[in-house]
Amino acid sequence: MTTTAVAGAAAGVREFRMPDVGEGLTEAEILKWMVAPGDRVHDGQVVCEVETAKAAVELPIPFDGVVRELHFPEGTMVDVGTSIIAVEVDGPAGAGAAAPAEEAQAPAADGAAAAAEPEAEERQAVLVGYGPRSGSARRRPRKVQLTPPGQAQEAPAPAQVPSGAETPAPAAAAAAAAPAAPSPVGGGRALAKPPVRKMAKDMGIDLSVVPPTGPEGTVTRDDLRAFAAANASAAAPGTPVEEAAPAGQSAAPALGAAVEDEVRVPIRGVRRATAQAMVASAFTAPHVTEWVQVDVTRTMKLVRKLKETGELGAGLRVSPMLLIARALLVAVRRNPEINARWDEANQEIVHRRAVNLGIAAATPRGLLVPNIKDAGAKTLPELAEALGSLISTAREGRTAPADMQGGTITITNVGVFGVDSGTPILNPGEAAILAVGQVRELPWVHKGKVVPRQVTTLALSFDHRLVDGELGSKVLADTAAILERPKRLLTWS
Repeated sequence: MTTTAVAGAAAGVREFRMPDVGEGLTEAEILKWMVAPGDRVHDGQVVCEVETAKAAVELPIPFDGVVRELHFPEGTMVDVGTSIIAVEVDGPAGAGAAAPAEEAQAPAADGAAAAAEPEAEERQAVLVGYGPRSGSARRRPRKVQLTPPGQAQEAPAPAQVPSGAETPAPAAAAAAAAPAAPSPVGGGRALAKPPVRKMAKDMGIDLSVVPPTGPEGTVTRDDLRAFAAANASAAAPGTPVEEAAPAGQSAAPALGAAVEDEVRVPIRGVRRATAQAMVASAFTAPHVTEWVQVDVTRTMKLVRKLKETGELGAGLRVSPMLLIARALLVAVRRNPEINARWDEANQEIVHRRAVNLGIAAATPRGLLVPNIKDAGAKTLPELAEALGSLISTAREGRTAPADMQGGTITITNVGVFGVDSGTPILNPGEAAILAVGQVRELPWVHKGKVVPRQVTTLALSFDHRLVDGELGSKVLADTAAILERPKRLLTWS
């Protein structure tokens, strides 16, 4: 992985910028700092861990020196190209790192040293699995305090409005509570990135009344948060600042304020990516879900036997999920048409040869679905090793972005939560997903008698554009048949 070394404004200081995360992602969250001001760092040393919508990634520093400043605390969302750490490098200023004297003495707007433009010969900033990014970005200014702490805001005199004209209530309240904002560049609409416009829309804030602090008068996320905080005590949504709430009547929650019995959690990283993917899948692919109850007593006995004998190999984890995965892979091999995707642009069904089997894993960062590449070609011991590595890596938050791309069919185990079944939503681009419920003893007719047997429920959701009822039913029935009589793994493989 290559990283960026950017010349610092002061002699001997170099700035390390947030690398380009690629694939349309423009920001990352700083999860954990591995260093502190005063620590000595060396080329290749990991200085922090960041989280994108794809994965958690460790960032190494590309030069030697002593940490001078960490520009952002843990938990901060940082735009790509923004300087995150200043390092006093060994030597005068590092090779080719000296900045002009006038730049070295000019402080930046937020008090940090202004970073000079990177030289053409220096390395590009990229994360693992992503390509380089052209151009550069400047550091985002820190949050602006609109109202001094402990002081109430005074509402300016209402602006004169032509007779008969109406002013929208939220915009009027916001405009009355905020200081005069600099006019947008060119006198047009307020300048802001698409994510900032979306954030403003969700918060109900008119961008034209928000004081911008970004480059060339751009409104940033911090500007929106500062504006909302400044208005929290000034006015309730839709209420003019000149009008106080009637006596004995509680006012509505102010803009950006949290109600006492509510806790608001920002939607970031994996959670945001999952939400967007599930909405896109649910309203794009027509879902069909089928269920079947299965007597898995023989499969559970086989799992216990493999654990006791260690036949698959030392150190390999044997679980019911291993045999369920093998059963599904055999069912897909018998019905290969289900291993496909829908190409909307070309109006084609694309059949895939390799089965990249996804396993949904609940992690502290949210739901991750890494996949085992070409799982159908693996032996049972190889599948056990890949499955164990995939799950442990996901739970530790170390899944590489490449491991979550290219999946063709997924298994989600809801049984571990004591749930019998469900209607899973497809991962975008996949044709089917199998939900596995809890295994529990139920009265079952076995050899003409009602006896207690270990039973589970399987639910298969599939994209009805490319999988019809017959094909989906065959895959589900074959999977159930193998789990009912696991010897079929030998005869059907």
